[in-house]
Amino acid sequence: MSVNDMCSVGEQAENTSTFTQEDNEGCDAEPYEIRQESGGRSKELPADMYYNYEELHSRPTVTPDSEIPENLLHLSHSFGYDSSRRSNLKLLDETTLMFIAGNLLILLDVPTKQQRYLRSCSGEGIGAIAVHPAKEFFSVAEKGNHPSIIIYEYPSLRPYRVLRGGTECEYSFVDFNLDGSLLASVGGAPDYMLTLWNWRQEEVKLSCKAISQEVYRVSFSPYNPGLLTSSGSGHIKFWKMVTTFTGLKLQGVMGHFGKTAATDIEGFVEFPDGKVVSGTEWGNLLLWEGNTIRVEICRKERRRCHIGMVQPFTLEDGQLMTFGADGAIRAWDFEKINTSSSSSSMFEMEPINELVVGHNVWLSSVVRSSLPDSFIWFAQDSNGAVWKLDLSFTNTAADPERLFSFHSGAIQGLDVSKKSHLMATTTLDRSVRVFDFVAKRELLATRFNQGGTTLSWAPPMVNQSGGLLVTGFEDGVVRLLELYNPQRSQGATERSPETDAELRLRQAFKPHNAPVTAVAYDRNGEILATGSSDCTVFFFTVGDKYHPIGFIHVPGPVQALEWSPHSHTENRLLILCRSGHVVEVHSADLAAQESTETFKLHNLPRRSFRFKSIKSRIKREEEITRRQAAKEKKRKERAERLKELGEENAVVLEEEEEEKEDEQELPPICIPNPPSPLCCGFYSQPGQFWLSMGGFDAGFLYHCKLPENQEEDPLQRQDEPFAFRHIHETDHDPICAVTFSSGRQLLLCGMQSGSIRVYPLQPGDHSLTSLQAYWALSVHDNQYGHLRHVRCSLDDLFVLTAGGDSNIFSFCLLPPEELQKTLETKAKIPSPRVGLEIEALALDIEDPAAYSIETAKQKTEKDNLRREAELKEAEMQRQLLELQRRFKQVLSDNQSLPEHIRLKPQELVLDRRFYEQAEKQKARKVMEVRKQMAWEQERCSIALRKLQEWSEGSQQTDVITVVALRSNHRVSTYRLPVFPPPLTLDKPQITTNPNGDGEAAQERRKPRAEPPKDSHQTEKAVLQPRAVVPKARIKLGDRQEEKLRKAVEKAEQARAKIERRKQEWAQIYAEKPEENYVDPQDVQAIREAKENIRDFIRGKQPRVDAEQKKKEMVALEEKIHEKQAEMNRWIVALRDHKVRLLSWMAAQAQRLQEVQQGLAVHLRQPPPTLPTILPEETPEKKLQVSQATLERYWTLREQRIKCVDQEDAVSLLEQLEKEMELEEDRVRGEEGRPTVSAVSRDVQETPVELSELEKELQMEEEIRLLYEQNCLLQQMENSVCQFDAELLQLHRHKLHLDSQLKLADLRLLTLLQEMLILKQFEKREGALQEKRNGCLQEEKNITSKLEEYNELLEQKRSDIAKLQEREKTLTNDFKASLGENNSFQEFLTKVFRNKIKRVKKKKKEGSEEEKDSDEDSDEESDSDDDYDSDLEEGNAAFDDSVCPRGCEPELFENTLQLRERRLDVEELLVEEKRILEALKKESDMLSKKNKVVQGSRQAVEDDLELINKEKQQKMNELDVVVPLRLHQIAFLTNGSIPSDLSEAMVLDRTELQGLQQRIQQLEAEKIEQKELRRQAHQHRNRLVHEGKEMTARIQELELECNELLMTKFGRLVDLEALQTLTGSRRLEELKQEKLLTEAAQAKEIKLWDVKIEESMEALTEAMKTNNKHLYNLSTLYEQRKELEQKLNARQKKMGRRQFRDHRRLLDQDAIPRLEELVTKQCQQAEALWKDIDLLSSKGGHVLPHNCAPLAPIAPLPSPPVTYPRRSKGPLSLQSSSRGRTLTVKRQDKMQEPHS
Repeated sequence: MSVNDMCSVGEQAENTSTFTQEDNEGCDAEPYEIRQESGGRSKELPADMYYNYEELHSRPTVTPDSEIPENLLHLSHSFGYDSSRRSNLKLLDETTLMFIAGNLLILLDVPTKQQRYLRSCSGEGIGAIAVHPAKEFFSVAEKGNHPSIIIYEYPSLRPYRVLRGGTECEYSFVDFNLDGSLLASVGGAPDYMLTLWNWRQEEVKLSCKAISQEVYRVSFSPYNPGLLTSSGSGHIKFWKMVTTFTGLKLQGVMGHFGKTAATDIEGFVEFPDGKVVSGTEWGNLLLWEGNTIRVEICRKERRRCHIGMVQPFTLEDGQLMTFGADGAIRAWDFEKINTSSSSSSMFEMEPINELVVGHNVWLSSVVRSSLPDSFIWFAQDSNGAVWKLDLSFTNTAADPERLFSFHSGAIQGLDVSKKSHLMATTTLDRSVRVFDFVAKRELLATRFNQGGTTLSWAPPMVNQSGGLLVTGFEDGVVRLLELYNPQRSQGATERSPETDAELRLRQAFKPHNAPVTAVAYDRNGEILATGSSDCTVFFFTVGDKYHPIGFIHVPGPVQALEWSPHSHTENRLLILCRSGHVVEVHSADLAAQESTETFKLHNLPRRSFRFKSIKSRIKREEEITRRQAAKEKKRKERAERLKELGEENAVVLEEEEEEKEDEQELPPICIPNPPSPLCCGFYSQPGQFWLSMGGFDAGFLYHCKLPENQEEDPLQRQDEPFAFRHIHETDHDPICAVTFSSGRQLLLCGMQSGSIRVYPLQPGDHSLTSLQAYWALSVHDNQYGHLRHVRCSLDDLFVLTAGGDSNIFSFCLLPPEELQKTLETKAKIPSPRVGLEIEALALDIEDPAAYSIETAKQKTEKDNLRREAELKEAEMQRQLLELQRRFKQVLSDNQSLPEHIRLKPQELVLDRRFYEQAEKQKARKVMEVRKQMAWEQERCSIALRKLQEWSEGSQQTDVITVVALRSNHRVSTYRLPVFPPPLTLDKPQITTNPNGDGEAAQERRKPRAEPPKDSHQTEKAVLQPRAVVPKARIKLGDRQEEKLRKAVEKAEQARAKIERRKQEWAQIYAEKPEENYVDPQDVQAIREAKENIRDFIRGKQPRVDAEQKKKEMVALEEKIHEKQAEMNRWIVALRDHKVRLLSWMAAQAQRLQEVQQGLAVHLRQPPPTLPTILPEETPEKKLQVSQATLERYWTLREQRIKCVDQEDAVSLLEQLEKEMELEEDRVRGEEGRPTVSAVSRDVQETPVELSELEKELQMEEEIRLLYEQNCLLQQMENSVCQFDAELLQLHRHKLHLDSQLKLADLRLLTLLQEMLILKQFEKREGALQEKRNGCLQEEKNITSKLEEYNELLEQKRSDIAKLQEREKTLTNDFKASLGENNSFQEFLTKVFRNKIKRVKKKKKEGSEEEKDSDEDSDEESDSDDDYDSDLEEGNAAFDDSVCPRGCEPELFENTLQLRERRLDVEELLVEEKRILEALKKESDMLSKKNKVVQGSRQAVEDDLELINKEKQQKMNELDVVVPLRLHQIAFLTNGSIPSDLSEAMVLDRTELQGLQQRIQQLEAEKIEQKELRRQAHQHRNRLVHEGKEMTARIQELELECNELLMTKFGRLVDLEALQTLTGSRRLEELKQEKLLTEAAQAKEIKLWDVKIEESMEALTEAMKTNNKHLYNLSTLYEQRKELEQKLNARQKKMGRRQFRDHRRLLDQDAIPRLEELVTKQCQQAEALWKDIDLLSSKGGHVLPHNCAPLAPIAPLPSPPVTYPRRSKGPLSLQSSSRGRTLTVKRQDKMQEPHS
């Protein structure tokens, strides 16, 4: 079978499948729709069929006609391992491991470490792999557009089967069932399709959507082949294959987590009984039974089974084995787990075996050895390793063995040596590795405390041996690492090193505080530049020790650093920032040191560039060019067609082409926000460089130039490239890395998709004009394997790539055979430096928080400044101490001088400002400390206050007595009880709202009584709904647009003018006062008058009840309490002042004692006796105890416990109080003793002979001390006197307050008596108040009903008026219908006015209504009888039911109809009058009732007034105490105070004066108000006159306006709506749409004409065919007829007698059969005729309308039937048999065809 045949088979398998997605997920989900084999395959695939691998696998992409060989690069080796990929380790046999590396599948031989490779077939990566249980096959599920699954045979590695159509983009997992007959695959986003394959036949067995989330794993049950389980992101799902009446189905049930938190499930194991145990993210196990969690398994004390993610992986020998992210493998008892049950959701157990693989190990998958009864497993470590494990858990089990070690995570740094075939790499896994890519081996791996972020190999001019590496780390540290061969050192023989390469730290320094992203040496090897993501670039001098030069700030995180090449004249550094900024700086001066405080280089020349996107503009220009080319092409084609058509059809052709032209909009100019990231770049010429951008700007290489103008801010500037090069197929795949070969003949690019591109370049092509053809190969993973590093070896024979998928590949430009001949078997490792063995190890920076160079320098500078300051401070303190010592010596010498020459302390003060400054500083520091402790102080104070309030809340305050110092005056606080809360009366006060119901009723009546003011406008809005303008879809012309625009502008101006006019009117109406408007000034004046004129409100005193009196009492008590509390606060403040005063006096006494020590004994005045604080002054100290008191209490308590049997034991507290009192008396006695002055040293010392100067100085000192002594004594005396004076003043104030409080007590007593009196009247007054409230409520209800009835009356009156108007209108209509000189006018008038008996349409309900209606009907009947009798008397033969002769029937019928309408109106009028009378009666009744209620209310109010007067009389009888002085009594008799003051009235003097002044004010106000009233009356008359004139003028203008409207429009229109009318855009659009529709319909008509012509031709052909068939039919019919005639003639010749009886029998048997046959043939003929007719008219075949679809019947033997030629007449079908004839007639529908 050929390859094409095999492909067709696969396509057939694909085409026979159909997709359907699941609708529900859960236990109640319906069976999933599946896609399965349809059974249409004719034969199975042969077992020996194989595909050709060379035809399947992906190949490099080469530009056609580029002469680039397809095998440009040969894969040499893979140094990486994608350890973070799920299930990326499989075992093919005991020595062969298989794993995915980007676009390669690597088969690794464990003993020899040899690698074999299989490329992906799609070229877009590999998704998952699986191995057949028999190890004979393995599957490779790929990525890409509709990827395939390739089944390879092992060990031949031939493609055996190709499975297509399982998913859209990628496969995430594949797995075989236990016997290997089925393969399960699950796809990734977006379809997540679960597919079961019959892989040997390349057929889909079952397929459905797994779930709408990422699926990590799917596997078959090892115990039940019809069960599957899948798990993934936040879910687990259980599947079952079931057989239904429609076939095999796949049902899935979601696992419900219940109360357990949802988790990602990486692995699971199924038990024999169907239970499933799965792992979790937090390290515990979940046991699933059905689709619910049975228990969650953990260790004892709720410890986790593993730390981090856990996965169970096998069940054997009664043990469930699990591994986790903690690097441990544990075995659990299967029976305990399977039978586990717990009242709670947790089940605790301990593992029975455990194996810890190692430190920093994260196990993610394991595979078991293929040998039977083997306990060897191979494990995948996500931290970059492959382990070999012995899980026998025996004493002889081998320790875990790490077979291979790799980088984990994306490769951050890669570089190659310039001296040898060595490669160094680093990643965030904290390791630096060195590889020999010729020998295909790893030389060494060194680990550090932080992850590596960049790496560079020092050039030979820096290190001749080529063994120096510069590595940057994520903590900002840069390490210089020296590579050497230890076997070549001098002591190598002694030490016998195990490896042939070592990496030694040479120097470590930290220039940055963020990850180091780039390092680069300048072209001379003198300067090292390092860049970081902290937006800084640091420069170092290169030498044995690297010394910092300085650093600069750049606008964004550093992406790359590139020094200018030797071809440039100047040595400059190009700094590429990730944010799109590019900075070029000059090489730093090695000798320059700008500042000693910082390393920042301020004066380093620099130029900046900020990339501005031009991609959208490029696309726009390309589109313009494309359109211009297309137009030019069309123009040439049109010219050629014009030449062919000639001048006649040229105009028509031009019009058609103009109609076809439809210019689309150009692509918009777009600037991405945020800007696109910068990927890489390189120098082209001095000041020029190329950039590769990511994101929106991908797809081009931009040639940029540094601008000359550098004055603009680098962060705000926008610079555009001056040239660009389009890169083929990179709009979504930008270039991430760029490198050149040594001769710049090849440009190697690393793409974001993980592929490598090679562009051949011409020498010296800085503009990249030769960047056209390329060679590309997908190497790394296309989704996350971004190719970040591409390097060429020193001889350009090797190309090294490293990507984000942890893979490192080496390629060779030569075939392996030639390469072995050219190169050595391994690379040369540099020899160690001389003296390296004795050189001390360099100090490393292990602390990630260590200071950077700049921070350390700044800290050093700060430390130096602080150290200098401390030295200065120490020197200053030393000098101060020396000065203090000298000053004390001076004081001592001064004290030893005689008093008359001794200096005073004030004279020793040099400058008072020093002391003031010190005090200010002290105060400021104290304030700062208080601010710092403010919160704590507030917290403590609040806690203390709460405690005090809690402890003292129900206690009375202690009385504090303050005693004077020199007198016997004393003042004490009030004993304030806790103020109780105000009490309420037992009976609550009845509160009413007299206006509430009235207002509610008024609100209820308002909608009916007051129609909306804007009703006309509302009605108008309803009648004229707003027109909905449809959305414009037709493009109008410029002239139409301009016309509409002007109309809209005009309408907008008119609308704005109308709106302004409405606002003005609204403002005017808003300023118009209401009808009941009252001036607020008048209201205020009336209120003041009511307040001042007491006689006006004397009779309307507000009623006072007991509750109000209670409130007055409470308010008075509160005021008394407040006054007492205020006095207590003053006394307590005075007490505190006394405490401070005594403290101050003690300090003064101390100072006095010090002064007196310098005086002679006879000059010393006795010091005053210091007073003490009495116990009654500080009663709160009773609750304050000291530590000594507590200790004494504890001692007494211990003693009491020992002598507990003593009966006369005193209480502990009493004994402690006695001791405390004795101690206080002793201390008070000691303090009260007069202070004894110390004996002067002058007395004790022997007199010394003094000189004259010393005597004079001693005299001066004595005078100063005497003065200070007198001052101190005087200050103490003054303070004591001032305190006594303050206490005396407070004592007097308290006496005055006592008198006021006594009066308040009397007032309180009076209020109490009044309240008791009010309580006596409370019951009576409450009952009357309730009656009054009831009357008020009833009165309000009646008033509300009256208002409603009045409204109804008004409404009925208006309805009656309308009915009367309708009646008049009917009469006028009747008269108008008669016309003039009508001979039947009298008769018709009688008919119109005649009252007839009419059946009532509605029955009255209710007895009262029936009575009223009966009375009304009686009256009407009487009147009707009278009227009828009158008519009968006048004309006995009058009959209104018959139209007289000569009268028009239409006029008579119209009269009858008008009479009916008149009678209807009269009935309505009678009904309305009846309702009106009823409403009047109800209104009158309510009015009478209202008067009665008002009378009752007035009587109740009178009773209340009597009770109020009685209360007032009794309250007036109470005695009230009013203390008066003699000068306050103005009631005099003959100049003296009478003895009887009962006739006197107590009045406030200020109130009396106010009343006298008010009399004069009222007189003046009276005159003023009269004048104002006269002016207001005049103004009102003038306004009324002007209003009448304006009303008349308005009416005239309205009439004139209406006349003009009728003249112009013929009717009244709304002028505002007319002015605001805009041009109808819809009308213009409809016109335009009409034109377009007509053009489109014309085109459609042309098309239909063409179709009709084609149909006519087809019809003609069909008719010709039918004619042929009819002709054949006629011929056969004639032949049949001839045969019948011959048969009949032959039968006649035979003997009739011989066969008569026999033929009769045969005829009798054949007649029914032939009749049935003829009937069927007639039906078939009828159907055929209908089909012929239908085909003639429509060209198709349908069944006859009277025939159901029948299965084809076998042809029956038919007798000879002759069909005549069709004609226009009826068609007869005849069948001859013994004279019987069956005729079927049918009208022919078509003419006889012409031959």
